[in-house]
Amino acid sequence: MATRPDPRVLLSLLALLRPYRWRLVLAALALLAAAASVLLLGQGLRLVIDQGFIAQDRARLNQALGLMLGVVAVLAMASALRYYLVTWIGERLAADLRRRVFDHLLELEPGFFESSAGESGGAGEITSRLTADTSVLQSLFGSSISLALRNLLMLVGSVALMLVTQPWLSAIVLLGIPATVLPILWFGRRVRRLSRFSQDRVAELGRYAGEALAGIRTVQAFTHEAHDRQAYGARVEEAFATAVARTRQRAWLTGIAMLAVFAAVAVMLWQGGQAVLAGSMTAGELSAFVFYAVLAAGAVATLAEVAGDVQRAAGAAERLLELLEARPTIRAPARPVPLPRPLSGEIHLEAVSFTYPGRESPALEALDLRVLPGERVALVGPSGAGKSTLLALLLRFHDPDRGSLRLDGIDLRDLDPRELRSALGLVAQEPVLFTGTVAENLRFGWPRANLEDLRRAAGDANALDFIEALPRGFDTSLGPGGVQLSGGQRQRLAIARALLKAPRVLLLDEATSALDAESERLVQQALDRLMVGRTSLVIAHRLATVVAADRLLVLDQGRLVASGRHEDLLESSPLYRHLAELQFGRHPAAAMTDSPSLP
Repeated sequence: MATRPDPRVLLSLLALLRPYRWRLVLAALALLAAAASVLLLGQGLRLVIDQGFIAQDRARLNQALGLMLGVVAVLAMASALRYYLVTWIGERLAADLRRRVFDHLLELEPGFFESSAGESGGAGEITSRLTADTSVLQSLFGSSISLALRNLLMLVGSVALMLVTQPWLSAIVLLGIPATVLPILWFGRRVRRLSRFSQDRVAELGRYAGEALAGIRTVQAFTHEAHDRQAYGARVEEAFATAVARTRQRAWLTGIAMLAVFAAVAVMLWQGGQAVLAGSMTAGELSAFVFYAVLAAGAVATLAEVAGDVQRAAGAAERLLELLEARPTIRAPARPVPLPRPLSGEIHLEAVSFTYPGRESPALEALDLRVLPGERVALVGPSGAGKSTLLALLLRFHDPDRGSLRLDGIDLRDLDPRELRSALGLVAQEPVLFTGTVAENLRFGWPRANLEDLRRAAGDANALDFIEALPRGFDTSLGPGGVQLSGGQRQRLAIARALLKAPRVLLLDEATSALDAESERLVQQALDRLMVGRTSLVIAHRLATVVAADRLLVLDQGRLVASGRHEDLLESSPLYRHLAELQFGRHPAAAMTDSPSLP
């Protein structure tokens, strides 16, 4: 069962407001001035009625109205200043919190975001926390708390002035406020609950429509339009029914609120009217009393609303603090060992075993491997053999459970992960491109690269021709994920990005497996240039691209089962021979004569 959020968690966020304490002080003074002005309006109303209307004194009436106009001017200026300051503080808090959480998230290892079963809930849930939860806190600190403090002052001031004016009538009001407000609050909670449910239904509409439109090719290819129309229509009707239920409750809330408020005012006017007729109370005092009673009732209702906002904000703060309190398992040692300059690129794995969290069977088990500087090594084997896991360990996205990985004789755990990764270059099967221009994506490899550097890298990656054919060349926006490019074009941009980085060790994760023949030829040529003079580990399911590597390593169920060149493995490794026969037929050696391969 989910625990109720503890509002005290919000106190931990107050440290973020410390740099803006003088704005807080000014906002508090503006708040006091605004609350005092509203309370003074009740006394001004008493003067207008008693010394103006009742006394029929034009001069005193003008004086009282002038005084009220001055109070209203102060109220307007103080309210405007308070609104600006508290809104600024709320927006600033949300901005600082977003930056702080995002900066911290960048320090966490990829496994934290890839887990859909852990506490983080996956990258989508984390993104929601970063946006929606910070917006909830912005609303609380930029509006709700200010309203709560203002109405608390109004409640205390109104009750005090009512007691001073008419103690016995105040007792009736103080007993009547809960009886008036409680039904309103009950209906208000139902309206808020239905409003959240309605928002969820509308969000589901957006999700379903977005998914269908993003996959419109698949929808139409499978003639799924009729089913999607029906499913979307059903969701629309669910959203409509929820909205109608919410509207019905809001209508009841409006009617009951009006009836309760006017009934309460009528009771006060009747009781107060009796006092006025008896001479124990003036008409002005009665008017001021009714004014304060309405203020008190409104303050109670607003404070109850804010209590709900505080609970929601407490839940949001807990979720954000969970992210801030998450500690990276991959971190730099207190005194990292610097990499040698120049780096030779020798890789040594010694009895490396690793099991992914939540799994029982190891991804790698007792793996021993040495890769010489400048050597080109291909990793082959069936899916799940541990090939990609090996690259992830080299990038130190995970640490091995047992054993050690060394680069130029230095254990990777003794290195700063940033320095380690600066020496490694990765070209993945599905290269990630970001929203932005071609140049911005290439500069991921080297932020200070000028246009000539970009052109040189793009040329070496066989990407310059298609980049220059784009509408604005290197300044062309690629859209989210580079959706405007083909798979081969995205792959060549990834290679150009790696060329700009100039890594000493190159990691290629099935970089040509999803390409057509012409794109594969262009990408393979670019990869050949990229691997010159570098230690290279290449994962490939298509053996034709790696048979000419210096050495092929055959992995199976996390173990190294064979090592050697293509011809030797055909004779010595049943698993490799089986893989080769699946791809090349009964005579894999003869089938290689016309296949592209590493030089």
